[in-house]
Amino acid sequence: MIIVENLCFSYNDRTVFNHLNFQIMDGQWIALMGDNGSGKTTLVNILVGLLSFSKGNIWINNTKINHFNNHSLRTMIGIIFQNPDYQFVGFDVRSDMAFGLENQNLSRIIIQQKIIKYAYMLNIEHLLDKKPQELSGGQKQKVAIASVLVMEPQIIIFDESTAFLDPKSVQEIYQIIHQIHQQKKQILITITHDLTFALQSDEIMILNQQGDLWKKNRPIDLLRDNDFVHKYFDNLPLALQIYYQLEKEKLNFKNQKLYKEIKELLWQYNLIR
Repeated sequence: MIIVENLCFSYNDRTVFNHLNFQIMDGQWIALMGDNGSGKTTLVNILVGLLSFSKGNIWINNTKINHFNNHSLRTMIGIIFQNPDYQFVGFDVRSDMAFGLENQNLSRIIIQQKIIKYAYMLNIEHLLDKKPQELSGGQKQKVAIASVLVMEPQIIIFDESTAFLDPKSVQEIYQIIHQIHQQKKQILITITHDLTFALQSDEIMILNQQGDLWKKNRPIDLLRDNDFVHKYFDNLPLALQIYYQLEKEKLNFKNQKLYKEIKELLWQYNLIR
């Protein structure tokens, strides 16, 4: 569990967070959103101990964050960045996945068992002996995810991890995130600008430019929030745009086939029952 209480942080005389408060429960998937400059990556850097905050408290599993050293925090929290090249530290995939485990003084047998387990989970077992320059962007990102998962952290953060990927690779990474979430073992935080993807999370958390939390709620509740819908309407899936237009205009469908198709789409987003 993560608890952030009255967090304050400034950078170059600019207030980034002004008494920020929120909680994230164990096993929960949070989609973290906000305009550029709202502090999404700054928040991540504070959580992993890369930045110090001026006021407030942060607890991870009932322990204040300043009671952990940086090594402990980075063992508890795994991050997958935008560019996987920044995370590759081994000469091949196998050594990259082994790097963090070797620092835990685990036996060679246990290390290899963990590598095989997560390589098969992510369907990269055939890449274990490949060098980074032999991999595509999507494959590199899968390796970055595997290198985090193999450490079995309590919190996993995806910091816009699909930003440089082609559409096919993006969908593959999304499927992996769903797969991780289904196990309900870790807190997942996905920083994203993809609203359609964010709507699949447990809660969406939106930071604003004033250093505060603008919204934090379940997707179904945000989709009934006029302020949220007004701000993000153009980014909503087409079915939801049609739904809100129908609500606004109070129109009725004469084309029953089209009505049925839209109703089925809306059902997927839990807007109707």
